[in-house]
Amino acid sequence: MTFDLLEFATLFVTGFTSCAEFGSYAFVHPVIRDLPPDHHVAVEKGLLKTFGRVMPVLMTLCPILSLSYAILNSAGSAGSAIRWCSAAAFTAALISTFIFNVPINLASFQLERDTRSLGILSGSAFLVVIDRIPFAFPGRRHPRLTDRLA
Repeated sequence: MTFDLLEFATLFVTGFTSCAEFGSYAFVHPVIRDLPPDHHVAVEKGLLKTFGRVMPVLMTLCPILSLSYAILNSAGSAGSAIRWCSAAAFTAALISTFIFNVPINLASFQLERDTRSLGILSGSAFLVVIDRIPFAFPGRRHPRLTDRLA
C-alpha cells in the first residue's frame, strides 16, 4: 500500500478541520456559554476572528479533497463506500455551515460588547437565532443568552 500526496492531504486537512470544529464545540463553547454576556460576546468575536481566517478555506477543501480521493481511489476497492460516505458527510457539513452557521456568524460581527446594547443588533436577529439552537446535551439546562440579560 502506497501513501500518495492526495491521500495525505485529504487525511491531514479533514482530520485537522474535524478536530478543530469538535474541540470548539465540545470544549470551548460549553465554557463560554457560562460567561457573563460582556465576556461571552468578546470571546465569540475573538473566535470568529481566528476561526474565520482558516475555517472557510479548510471547510471548502474538505469536500473537494474527499470527493477527489473517492473518485480517484474507489475502483473496486473494499473501502469505496466509506470514501463516498466521507465525501458526502463533508459536503453535508459544508452545506449546513452555509445554512446555519454563516447567518449566526454575520450577526455576531454586529454585536456590541456592551450588554446594554446587546439586544439592539439590527432587529435582535442574533439573539433570536442563538436562543433557538438546540443544544446537544439534552439533560443539562443551557441558559439562554436573553435570559441572562433580563
